[in-house]
Formats: sequence, C-alpha cells, structure tokens
Amino acid sequence: MTRRATTLLLTGVLTGVLTALLCALAAAPAGATGYRYWSFWERTGGGWAYATQGPATSRPADGSVQGFRFAVSEDSADASRPRGAASFAEVCAGTPAREGSKRVALVIDFGTAADAPEGETPPAARTACARVAGDASTAEALAAAAKPLRYDTNALLCAIADYPKRGCGEQVAGTAERKPAAAQNKDQGDEGDGPRLAWYAGAAAVAALAAAAVWQSRRNRHD
Repeated sequence: MTRRATTLLLTGVLTGVLTALLCALAAAPAGATGYRYWSFWERTGGGWAYATQGPATSRPADGSVQGFRFAVSEDSADASRPRGAASFAEVCAGTPAREGSKRVALVIDFGTAADAPEGETPPAARTACARVAGDASTAEALAAAAKPLRYDTNALLCAIADYPKRGCGEQVAGTAERKPAAAQNKDQGDEGDGPRLAWYAGAAAVAALAAAAVWQSRRNRHD
C-alpha cells in the first residue's frame, strides 16, 4: 500500500470515529433515565455533600445540618442539592442546648414542579430544628420535625411531610430534558461537567488527528 493510500485510509477511519463520537455525545443525554426520589445530604463547611450512609444509620452530632431534596436524578453525581444556605445558627437560633439531647438542623427541599409526580404540587421548602436524644439517627430527627414519613418495604424513604402522596423511587425517562441538575449544582459551587468535558476533549482530539491526516494527504499529492 502506498503512503498516499495509507494516509487516505487513516483519514477515513478517523473521520468515522469522530462522527460516531459526536453522535453518541448528542444522543446520550436525550435518552437518559433517572429516578424520582428523596436524596440525603450533609452540610460540610460551606456546601452540601451527598451522604455516604442512609438517614436511618447516620448519627449526626449536635450542631449538624442535614438536608433532603426531592428530585429526578440519574445517580448521586447528578443529584440536585437542597437549595439555600441555611446554617445551624439560623435554623436552631430559638432552640437552646439542653443536657442529654442534641439539636439537628434540617433543610427540606420539596423540589420543583418539573420533578413532581403527575397531579402533585411541591410544598415550599422548609427548615426545622429537631431536638432529639443524643444517640438519635437522622431519620429520628426527621420524624420528630416533618411527619408523616413514608417508607417502602425496603426501608427506602418515599415521602416527607406526606409528599409525594404516591410513588417511591420510580424510574423516569428523559431526565436530561426535564431537569438541568448539573447546571443547577454548578451554580451552588459544584463542577458537575466532568464526563461531558471528557467527551468533548475526546472529540477534539479525534478531530485534530483527522485534520492532520487530511493535511498529510494533500502534502503527499504535491511530493
């Protein structure tokens, strides 16, 4: 095979790869599937961190801030944070310390109309200061401040303060079209575009290689 033929073959291969990559990038978000559920967060420093354990096993200390957000999310990386920046001092300002108990600040964000089950309207976000026993879990603090709670047979938290009235972690198709969670989290200090940037970087790299191959092909014609 001549050098020119090899270069042309490489150009065709790279162009095909580039086309496939860009098509995948454009198509993937539209077909994304997520779940409608309550996510659990812990406030650390100046921001929210996705909790590493469930509210039933989490044992927050006095002065902790715990958050819950109802939304449609693909996974924990895509999950929407509770909105607002309420601090423990703000939420529990009227609840003095008491020996033998602890205070847990709760931020409860019922989400947006776009994420609500059909026929339901999310209540306004609320905060509450729960005074509970020193060894109480986050779930117990939540029960003390935002009844009624609803759980499924697998102990998954389905509803807070009776919202939503039905459903529990159901699958929802087309989440990318419904809710720009990554953009919202970025506004709250989270850079959630890593996977997308990686795709664009890959596409740019393939495009550069294809352009180089085309340039080499044209150069060979004049040699």
